[in-house]
Amino acid sequence: MTKYDVYALGNALLDTEFEVSPETLEKLGIEKGVMTLLDRDAQDKIVESLAEYDTKRSCGGSAANTLIAISQFGGKAFYSCKVANDEPGKFYTKDLLDCGVATNLDTQVADSGVTGKCLVFVTPDADRTMNTFLGISGNFSDAELIPEAIANAEYTYIEGYLVSGENSKQAAIKAKEIAQAAEKKVAFTLADFNMVKFFKSGLLEIIGDGVDFLFANEGEALLMADTEDFDTAVEHLKTLAKGFAITRGATGSVIFDGEKLIEIEPFPVKAIDTVGAGDMYAGAFLYGITNGMSYEEAGRLASKASSKIVTSLGARLKTEEVRGLLN
Repeated sequence: MTKYDVYALGNALLDTEFEVSPETLEKLGIEKGVMTLLDRDAQDKIVESLAEYDTKRSCGGSAANTLIAISQFGGKAFYSCKVANDEPGKFYTKDLLDCGVATNLDTQVADSGVTGKCLVFVTPDADRTMNTFLGISGNFSDAELIPEAIANAEYTYIEGYLVSGENSKQAAIKAKEIAQAAEKKVAFTLADFNMVKFFKSGLLEIIGDGVDFLFANEGEALLMADTEDFDTAVEHLKTLAKGFAITRGATGSVIFDGEKLIEIEPFPVKAIDTVGAGDMYAGAFLYGITNGMSYEEAGRLASKASSKIVTSLGARLKTEEVRGLLN
């Protein structure tokens, strides 16, 4: 018996969400629909210009969202990340622990500095745009890893955003090595189109000789394979992972279980906010396969969960809503 279903590592970012128009994004010079890394001054200027907007804060970052979903389903999760000893960092740590996720933040002393923040912009078309200042999370390294927790988790889940820093990339590679040495499985998410666009070689370095499971959306999969043909992208991903899931938005998703492709039907809904849809998909799927479900059953749960989360604002559902998806 493992102590954790999933151990994950990623960038700890305090999410602040804004509802804005595409025109506002254009006025601010923000590229719509992708994640863009900013320095602190640039992010602060954006926040100042949106001072009249209502906002909502929550502990976030892609892997954190995934682990919170796993915990809400009833799974056991551990998150390694880095925050500063400031008010946002203390808020982040408390929120994560309140969500039932074990973390290195509970035992390691936080350094002075600035906790990373992600500005999440939601437009009326339900698209999400992210502007991120990594802050102290940019210093994430293998010092934040907890090897015994990795060895006691069925899966280690690595967030693709870690590729943007040399120390964090090396920490991802080391976590993979620790998990494999303990004969545990490794899952990896490509995370974002811009990560594939600008850091493909680094992503391949983390993947190395392959991972057990890979998560990608269709755009990321096509770019990873340097193709516009979906079937070609599928064949390429087979060279990187034993299994994978490719999400395709309103048309559902495709899962490869190591032997066959499984078409997962979508759950048609009216999307309000796509923030966290991919993270929720990964969380529901990983919960499923670590708690007795087949790949197809886990895929259906992931499809249902990701469809549910886009019908409301924010990257997180209430726990009772998540548990209700199991019925």
